[in-house]
Amino acid sequence: MTRLASALPRALAALALLASAATAQDAEKADNITAASNEDGRYYTADGVPTYNIAPDGTVDWLTYSGFRRYHSECHVCHGPEGEGSSYAPALKNSAIAMDYYDFVDVVTNGRKKVNAAQNSVMPSFGQNSNVMCYLDDIYVYLKARGTGAVPRGRPAKKEAKSDAIRQAEADCLGQ
Repeated sequence: MTRLASALPRALAALALLASAATAQDAEKADNITAASNEDGRYYTADGVPTYNIAPDGTVDWLTYSGFRRYHSECHVCHGPEGEGSSYAPALKNSAIAMDYYDFVDVVTNGRKKVNAAQNSVMPSFGQNSNVMCYLDDIYVYLKARGTGAVPRGRPAKKEAKSDAIRQAEADCLGQ
């Protein structure tokens, strides 16, 4: 009995340590949202993935606002308004949260085809469409904000000003 009694506290301590490590990993994995840096109006997570930033008064960053506009000009026809999905294509607001950013970029750029007995899903390639590719981060952060519920349906009411760096990157991408 003394052996068991002495082993029990060590086992409980080990379980607590494992639970603590798992919680830290879950928190790290789950936090692909929080803006850790701002570079000329572009917000990034700690690992450099584009994200949104919303001020306490509801003002959204420029990319989120632009993403709303670009999504509704290019993506909503298949994926439904505000990233909600449709009978034709999935809810991209969920994809922006569940899918790795680089996988998201790959699918939009190169397209994807999943056709088998269980599904028939075809996403065309938008790699040559400058109206998508020049604004891909904008669309992604907008969908991420929608997916977390940080931005409600509809056009964001308040937005940050467009920075000179964003304006120049847009002009460069569009060849202007």
